[in-house]
Amino acid sequence: MQFEGIYTPVVTPYDEDFSLNHDAQSAIIEHLINAGVHGLVIAGTTGEYYAQSTDERIELMGIAKEMIAGRLPMVVGTGAIRTEDSITYACAAKNIGADALLIATPPYAYPTGREIALHALAIDREANLPVMLYNYPGRMCVNMDEETLNRLGRSSNFIAIKESSGDPNRLHMLARDYPHIGLSCGMDDQALEFFAWGARSWVCAGSNFAPEAHKALYQTCVLDGDFTKGRAIMSAMLPLMRVLEQGGKFVQCIKYGLTLRGINAGPPRKPLQPLNKDEKRELAEVIRTMDKAINYIMGHKT
Repeated sequence: MQFEGIYTPVVTPYDEDFSLNHDAQSAIIEHLINAGVHGLVIAGTTGEYYAQSTDERIELMGIAKEMIAGRLPMVVGTGAIRTEDSITYACAAKNIGADALLIATPPYAYPTGREIALHALAIDREANLPVMLYNYPGRMCVNMDEETLNRLGRSSNFIAIKESSGDPNRLHMLARDYPHIGLSCGMDDQALEFFAWGARSWVCAGSNFAPEAHKALYQTCVLDGDFTKGRAIMSAMLPLMRVLEQGGKFVQCIKYGLTLRGINAGPPRKPLQPLNKDEKRELAEVIRTMDKAINYIMGHKT
């Protein structure tokens, strides 16, 4: 398996009582498939895995697999503090027919590079599926360092890394020293830089509600190699990325963005709270302005 294109970490829609909304889940998946994204990530951070029980997470995997029905690759997140729990999720993903796993550093535990590698290798031994690693020190406190990456060379299943450190030096290091690990953009406001350094995929939560914009940047930079046009598209997208990151209301923005597309993704689970009226108004205006600018850049008349 090769990770190429736009991979959307799918939100989990809830009803107002915070129960799972399967009708909305189906609508989101159909919307993304019809929009032409290249793969879907289930049970990622954007999917609020941390706010779900084990039974709910495994149920969602199976439901998503049935809804996707083989039309796109399905990647399942295994995030958990305990290695044993990550193995449980990985084995459940394998049993329902997932195409690949997303393996992150266990949060809060603050493991060393060696310990991160042993964690990932333990999951790999049990599941034996292609793996995209997920380096996100902003939430996990530590990087998947060279020791981690070197130890993971024991298995050919570790084929990609979603890099979300925001550190250009790590981007350079991964591109130069680990070319056998596919580089995937995990820092949205640096997508242009990732593509310039050879990234072939982008795991982008904003593609839940704006797949066209994300596809336009990918097509322009990766497939067409037109970085002049790519800079114009990136410039049009940056205000959205700033709004998504401000105030720690990332998931809420993604969910409201879907609501603007006619799909009610519902509230986030507690402790998160929905956007207020002013935040909704700002997000809607930023999306409208972005869409207008990108349509102009791409030569669309509408």
